[in-house]
Amino acid sequence: MVYEIKKIGEDVLKQVAKEVEKNEINDEFRKFLDDMVETMYKTDGIGLAAPQIGVSKRIFVCDDGTGVVRKVINPVIVPLTEETQDYEEGCLSVPGIFKKVSRPKKISVKYLNENGEEIEEVAENFLAIVMQHEYDHLNGVLFIERISPMAKRMIAKKLATLKKELAQAR
Repeated sequence: MVYEIKKIGEDVLKQVAKEVEKNEINDEFRKFLDDMVETMYKTDGIGLAAPQIGVSKRIFVCDDGTGVVRKVINPVIVPLTEETQDYEEGCLSVPGIFKKVSRPKKISVKYLNENGEEIEEVAENFLAIVMQHEYDHLNGVLFIERISPMAKRMIAKKLATLKKELAQAR
């Protein structure tokens, strides 16, 4: 099943998502995760957070281009370095806008996988960017909130148009 992607201006994208209880992780939940992965691929995404499909839960899926799909539940991310990297990010929820964001280059990520097992891994470079971008969604933060003031001014008109189109579509 492919879900509809929520766009900028939707309330669910501004909310801090709720933790998943361990007893919620069952076959039905795993099917939901598989549907998230299918949605991510069908929309040409490299990551997808549950709030982006209207579900305010601390879940995201991602594939950084290596073909390894991560199904991440209740993540906790800790930067492991002061060193940052800039990357031009885009977002399925903010279509047509791409801007440079600076993020820690190396992070530690603790989470539950689709079987409820605790995973801890170190992510760096592109995987670190993807995971941090999706993690932001779980905290109600869009990547455009992390760009420079000048970059924000440059996209202000485009953002206003996007929000207006969404309001009219409701």
